[in-house]
Amino acid sequence: MRHLCLLFMFLSLAEGHGVSVSQRCKVVQSFNVRRNASSDSTPLQVGNGNFAFGADVTGLQTFKPYGVLSSWCWHNFSLPTTINQTSTDDYTGVQWWTHGRLVTYAQPNPAQDDISTWLIKNPQRVNIGNVGFTFGRDNVTEADLKQKTQLLDLWSGKLSSFFVFNGSAVEVETSVDPDSDTVGISVESGLLKSGFGLFFDFPYPDKNKFNAPFVGVFNATSEHSTSLERTSAQSATIKHSLGQTTYFTTITWEGDGTVSGPAAGTHRYFFKTSSSQLRLNVAFSPSPPPKTRGLLKVARASQEWWESFWATGAFIDLSAAKTENATELQRRIIVSQYLLAVNSASNNPPQESGLVNNGWYGKFHLEMNLWNSLPFARWGHFPLLWRSLPDMYSRFLQSSLDRARLQGYEGARWSKMTDPTGRSAPGEINSLLIWQQPHPMYFAEIEYRSFPNTTTLARWDKILAATADFMASFAFFNTTTGVYDLGPPTYPVSENTNPNATLNPTFELAYWRFGLDVATRWKTRQNLPVPTTWTTVRDKLAPLPVIDGTYAVYEGIRGMWTDNATTNDHPAMAGIYGLLPPPASGPPLDEAVLRKTAGKIKELWALEESYGWDFSMLAMNSLRLGDVEQAVEYLLHPIFQFDDAGYPVGGSRVPTPYFPNAASLLLATAMMAGGWDGAEGKHFPKGWEVEVEGFVPAM
Repeated sequence: MRHLCLLFMFLSLAEGHGVSVSQRCKVVQSFNVRRNASSDSTPLQVGNGNFAFGADVTGLQTFKPYGVLSSWCWHNFSLPTTINQTSTDDYTGVQWWTHGRLVTYAQPNPAQDDISTWLIKNPQRVNIGNVGFTFGRDNVTEADLKQKTQLLDLWSGKLSSFFVFNGSAVEVETSVDPDSDTVGISVESGLLKSGFGLFFDFPYPDKNKFNAPFVGVFNATSEHSTSLERTSAQSATIKHSLGQTTYFTTITWEGDGTVSGPAAGTHRYFFKTSSSQLRLNVAFSPSPPPKTRGLLKVARASQEWWESFWATGAFIDLSAAKTENATELQRRIIVSQYLLAVNSASNNPPQESGLVNNGWYGKFHLEMNLWNSLPFARWGHFPLLWRSLPDMYSRFLQSSLDRARLQGYEGARWSKMTDPTGRSAPGEINSLLIWQQPHPMYFAEIEYRSFPNTTTLARWDKILAATADFMASFAFFNTTTGVYDLGPPTYPVSENTNPNATLNPTFELAYWRFGLDVATRWKTRQNLPVPTTWTTVRDKLAPLPVIDGTYAVYEGIRGMWTDNATTNDHPAMAGIYGLLPPPASGPPLDEAVLRKTAGKIKELWALEESYGWDFSMLAMNSLRLGDVEQAVEYLLHPIFQFDDAGYPVGGSRVPTPYFPNAASLLLATAMMAGGWDGAEGKHFPKGWEVEVEGFVPAM
């Protein structure tokens, strides 16, 4: 791919500032991923944000059944047959006392265990197929392949694989169409003339909460059906039905070829050709025939899309900073951008494991949407953000209005764990977590900073108004203290406290004020009246709780810095001055308290048990406090790991990959590159020579 960088060097000679396209190409390709064996935990992927194809060392899924996942293919298992639990309408939830009244929450109901469990586990995202090589004989393993090499070219989005089998070379190229669920496959080998071919197989979903590293099972053949629906000289379509879910796999190729199958007792089909060169497209769609490009056009379209992605948007070039830390940080930045574009640029909120495997049955968590989606805005790729936002909030608005109304609140209460229907999965944490509520304000304000116009204001106005209405309604006026409280019952960001004791969590209070500030400005910008309930609640919110000169997890917490139970999970207090800007209204933050809190977290927090995005949140806090070296130390912390292909390691608590880690790293490095209001410009360690381009300062 060196010729591509040379081409862009000539195209960018006229550029007099910023990071030239040729330099971007050089930096990106310096971190191309190379493997000579399949990983047991992560594939190499090609994809477009709504569809991704995960490959083993052969460039397909020959030995490792990695996922082919999409944003549209979901499956429901059969509803229970238990009397009064046969419909989702039968589910009634659980009532909790909330400030003197009973409120219904979507939680598992012991009296309705079957329908509660069904709602938690359904729908599940489907692994829509596997494609791999057949070798003309059984029991071939990866060890039988020689001279295995693999290169994922990040600049063009093409995966090139090479191996030798029985003395014959096999060259494979794999790419994905940017506009459809189509994978283009090119194979060159004399083996194609002598029994070597391809297989197509179709798994069935299982009921595990986490499907990692592989999704689905291949031994439940009686639970679903496949059929070879239509064939022609150069195409074939396979229909796959799982209950009420049906989709189609259309295979098209050049030259001669045949598709046959399935093999007895399986859903495996086979492709054979007598040519030594094969070009083949595999397109997945909910209805036939899918709209696909020509065979050669898929690879070309993929290359053009990725070149445009890298040539536009913001960029950080650390290549002149000759330190190991800078090189590793640059690697994480580059590969994280590629992987988020493949896995998170979806029409739906991104799943925490992206399109690699299924975490939480494939459902997505709206509190994580801030981490997962915001980097597209901060790095200047708004079209990728706009695939899902604000449309997702519009789609989920009615169910969120219904949820709030059922609980006796105004406005829209956004769910936590949900799916394309917008329905809330039953769960105590799911129903009591609240920090996802102000997210629309954060997204809207970030968009407005880049596009300060009436179009942006109109796009978000209805969503922000409904969100602010709920936030004002949710806050409870404490007649004793004369302030508005948040909770109980509630769960803070850390999700590890007693919800009935959790009162006025620090991050949530700060975020509530931020959200109501943004909603107020949104109306003012449009010369529209501001509801007095918003400003009344904002101005009388409870003060941030301070214990021993530090910001506490929540008001009244015991053993804040002496009990290990209170220094676990997310140290969200750091987020009030890092992820969040200083408050635009009300009492200012106390810098001495902020610094002491940061010091206590570094000294006492159980970071070895933290999720990775904690380190990025702490890095952003360190940046605002003026400690750039500490920020880099957090971003390269030994617990904050990225594997050889750049996938963020999940650790002991969640499977790999865990994409909020990669997304949060991009948010932190965007702050390093663009600064923030009042401290615009670059914030990197002394002595690092860094070039940046295209960043709007953070709030």
